[in-house]
Order: sequence, then structure tokens, then C-alpha cells
Amino acid sequence: MRVFTILGPSQSGKTTLARALAGLDGVMGKRQETAAVAAMQPFSFMGEDWAAFDIAGGAENLGQAGPALAASDAAVLCVPADPASAVLAAPYLRMIEEVGIPAFLFVNRIDQATGRVADIVGELQTYCNHSIILRQVPIREQGEIVGAVDLISERAWKYIDGQPSALIELPQDMMAREQEARTEMLEALADYDDHLLVELIEDQQVLPEEAYDIATRVLQQNDMFPTLLGSAEHSNGILRLMKSLRHEVPQVEATKTRLAELGDVVAVGCMADQVKHLGKTVVLRALDGGLGAAGNPVGGNTLGGLSEVSGGATGKGTAAASRAGLGAGDVGQAVKSDHLNLGYCYSADGSAALPDWAQPRPSTYRRLVIPVFERDEARLSAALERMAEIDPAIVIEQDALSGRALLHLQGPLHLRRVLATLDNEFGVEAIGEMVPPALCETITRSVEVQHRHRKQSGGAGQFADVVIEMSPLPRGAGFQFTDTVKGGAVPKNFIPSVEAGVREALALGDAGHPVVDVSVTLKDGKFHAVDSSDYAFRMAGKNATREALGQAGMVLLQPIMRVAIHVPSVFTGGLVAVVSGLKGQVLGFSPEERAVGWDVFETLLPLAAQDELCHSLASATRGTAWFETSFDHYEEAREDDFAPA
Repeated sequence: MRVFTILGPSQSGKTTLARALAGLDGVMGKRQETAAVAAMQPFSFMGEDWAAFDIAGGAENLGQAGPALAASDAAVLCVPADPASAVLAAPYLRMIEEVGIPAFLFVNRIDQATGRVADIVGELQTYCNHSIILRQVPIREQGEIVGAVDLISERAWKYIDGQPSALIELPQDMMAREQEARTEMLEALADYDDHLLVELIEDQQVLPEEAYDIATRVLQQNDMFPTLLGSAEHSNGILRLMKSLRHEVPQVEATKTRLAELGDVVAVGCMADQVKHLGKTVVLRALDGGLGAAGNPVGGNTLGGLSEVSGGATGKGTAAASRAGLGAGDVGQAVKSDHLNLGYCYSADGSAALPDWAQPRPSTYRRLVIPVFERDEARLSAALERMAEIDPAIVIEQDALSGRALLHLQGPLHLRRVLATLDNEFGVEAIGEMVPPALCETITRSVEVQHRHRKQSGGAGQFADVVIEMSPLPRGAGFQFTDTVKGGAVPKNFIPSVEAGVREALALGDAGHPVVDVSVTLKDGKFHAVDSSDYAFRMAGKNATREALGQAGMVLLQPIMRVAIHVPSVFTGGLVAVVSGLKGQVLGFSPEERAVGWDVFETLLPLAAQDELCHSLASATRGTAWFETSFDHYEEAREDDFAPA
């Protein structure tokens, strides 16, 4: 079985393309889906088993593409037939290049194109280090695209709705354009073949067989991205694409070699799901033969159960059947194997996380997830843990203030999907709420306070007297406690109790937030030989601190994050207004070192604005940008800074 991944922008026709390719021979296995994000379609073509991973579009789903690409022999990037929409493919081109996988580009809905196909390729090239080369040029009648010419075979095909294209004579008015385009393609291929270069210099005829062989080698070496045209909805250009995949996509051995730096990889976890009555299931791509057979370990443990996913060409049927083991290249579903996870590759005796390109981007969209019914609190926690096992983009922590589950997600659509899964799969109805701003308080001036704690109600009394000085510290300095007591006015054994009382008071300032960046000095005090105690001095320190806070000019502090936005260069200029609107500070931008056509836009931004940044970026960059954050400092703020927009 050979495997490829179809990916691309939302609404580019990926699922339609996957179904069209799988239906060419009429022999399809059962399509497997995971929460509408990733799907796998096994099928047969010309007597060979294939499988296509179909990854939902949108930047929030890119994390699901990584494991599928790691397990695939090639990628098919489905792009719109519009030069203005080429930027939508930028995140996918970037990822494909990071993976280092052979890839075809398929310009879908070509019948709807109104501009030049060369302009589409030119715009795509803006975001790609690899050369993107046209392998077909369109045939037009009265301005509409009705077919294509294959530049290697020099055959012309006319599209027929819902049927294979018809072979036709090359139109006379196309001959000059076809020759020009073929020469451009051959010259690009000649960069990787000296013999072809000589033939072109000497003006010799290049036979289709030779050009096919060179194109195959160039693709398998990941030197160039060939581009084909068609319309999946109308089955136009689909057969040509599938034949190119069959002829040019490398075998599974090349995929194993691509992952060699991770060890002797025998399998990749490329899809995962939680299935009722089965628990966690993980789809594995075997890169070696005998995977899981005869109790052979995978990742240091035997598999609880393994069923093969078949395309139907080998006579095993279209339904998944129980298997003792998988052959090299086969795809199977492992059950009762909790040691397996999405985003990992496995040797016989161990595992390794796939490289960074296969991992989700930083989960920067934060929400408290709260059950609608209090009785579901325990079930919610268990369900979220199970969901995180199959979705590495879900990061769970406990909110320090509320104790609720705090989720770090990829964006609002990811949240919507999590809530739907909780309801549909686990029977837990929940809502997502914004995280209250993580504010602090500090003081603006120094004060000195004397406080006496005294209680007498029969028996032993309570007595402690302290004099403290409270002063502001620079941002980020935290808390400092010192004492300058002389003459034993406060016995040394009671000084730690004073500090404990001070810390207790600073835990909650006048506005209900922790107090930071202050120093407190215990300067003097008094004690009673009988009535003084640790408790009395702790209360004296606490109350003295509260009095000091009331006199020291309290202000609110908000956390400021350093944000690095990764954005296609065409949108960089528009981010100044976005950041300014969120009360951020622009630091500057510079080109990405490894991603052509991308910038890194640096800014300082209040943490309270981080969720809004997710929404604003999606609008300003058409869903192509993403960002990562780190804490930078606290700065003074006002309460109205945190009012809802």
C-alpha cells in the first residue's frame, strides 16, 4: 500500500478530491474519520492498494496534518484556482517543505478560473523555496477552460463532466503556447539532469519516456513540486493526477529513510480516536514488515489488537479485518494499546516524538471549560483527559483562581469541536468561558506603619507590636523581607512569624489580586514575656501590612506578553493597526529565516488581549498567521483595560 496526504485551505475541495481519486476504479475501503478533522480513505487503483489521508482545512487543524504527512509517501496540496487566494496555501507549502516530503500541487476547480494559470503558480511560488513547475497548460474556448495539455506526453485532453477526459488533437492556436510551456518545464528539469541539459542545448527532441523518468526522479528526490490542473467535482484531471501518483510516488522504504534520524522506525501513529466500547484507537502505518505479528512488540509492548485497513485490491475485502500483523506500507488500526499515541513513531522497543513540524502549533487560545450541571464535574475531567490523549493540541491545566479546567487550544473552532465532542461522545454538556485577567497589584510610595496586636479575655493573652517600612521595588523584583531590629525588641524566633503574616497579607491586595514588587523591613517592635507568641506576631505582621497597603498608593498591574506572530509578508503591514487596537506595542519585524514569503512580527501585548488577537489575526490574515507567546513583564493598568470589547 502507498499512502498520500491531501491538505490545503478550507473549502478548496480536498474531500471531494479524495473521494474522486478513490472512486476511479470503483473499489473503496471504509472511510475512517476522527471528529471531522482527519479522515483516511483506502482504495484500489489499477490493482494496487492505496490510502489517502484527508485533513480538514484551516490553521487550527494543521496539527493533525503533521502525523499524517510523517506516515505518507507523498502529499497532494489542493489549491484554489485564483491568484488572489494563493496566500491561503502558504501555511501548507511551509509545512510540506519542513517535512521534506515529495508533493504534487493540484489546482482545483480550474473550470472556474478567470485569470492566467501562470499567475496562480507565480503567486504560489512567493511562499515556496522549491520550484513549482506546471506539468499541464489549460485549453480555453471562448475564455473558459475546457481541457488541458500534458506537457510531458504532449497530449491534449478535453474535459467531460463526470467522466474521463477525451483525447483530442492539440488545437492549432495552442501549439506555440504548448511548446513554450514545455520548454520551460524541461529547462527546470534540466537543473537536475545533465543529459537533458545537453539535449536542450543541442536542440534535440526530448521523448516523453525520458521526461517522465526525470520527472519521477526529481519528485522522489524532493527537488521540485509539479503542478496539475482539474476539477474534482466534475472528475476533470483526476485520472491524470492518480496516474502521476502511481508512476512517481516513492515506495514506503523512502518514507522510512526520511524518518531515519529518529531511529529504526517500524511504525508511525498517524490518526487517533476515542471509540465507544473500544476506547482509544490509533491508526498505524507500518514501515517494516511483520508489524505486530506473533506478539512482536511495537514501542516496547505488544499490541492489544490490530485490524488492517484495506483498499480492496488484494482480495482482503473492503472492511477492516483482524490481522496478526501488517506488511511494510500497510495501514492498520490498533486497539487496547494505550502506550500508542498520535504524533509518535515507534521502533520495536521504544518510541520517539515526531519532529517539531509534526506537532501542533502553540495552543494560545485559552478558555475555562465548565460543566452545565455540577454533577458532571468528575466526568468532565475524565473526558478531557481522554480527549487530550488523541489530540496533542489540547493542553489542560487547572486555573489557580477558580480551580476549573483551563484549556489551551488552537482557536475558537477548536473549542467548538471540543465542546461538541464532550456532548456527543461523553454525554457531558459544557460551556467555555473567558479566563479572568491575571492581574497583580503593587505600591507607588514608601510608608512606615506601627501596629500592636493585643487581646486579653482571661487566661493567657496575645501581644505583639511591630514597626514595618514598606517600599516599592522595580518591576519583576518580586518580594523582599528584611529586618533591622536592634536590642532584641522582637526576639529572633518571632521574626519568621512576622514575615509569614506579611506574605499572607500580600496574597490578596485591596482589589483582590496578589501584591508584587514590594520590600518590607521589620524595623522595631515590642514583645511580652508571657503573652507574645508566633500567632500574635503573625497577626501583627499581617495587619500592619494591610494598613501599609492602604496608605502606599496601590495600582493594578497587568501581565505583558512578548508575542511573535508568524505571518505571510503580504499581511505584515496590516498588523500595526491590529496590535495598536489591542493596546500593544510594535517592536518590529524581520523575514523568517527558513520560510520564504513569511515575516516574524514582534510585539508586546497585554495577556488580556491574547484571545482577541486570535480573532483579529484570523480576520486580518485570512487565517494564515499564528503566534507564540512568552511572559515579558508587568505594567500598570486600569480596570477599564479589561472591560469586554
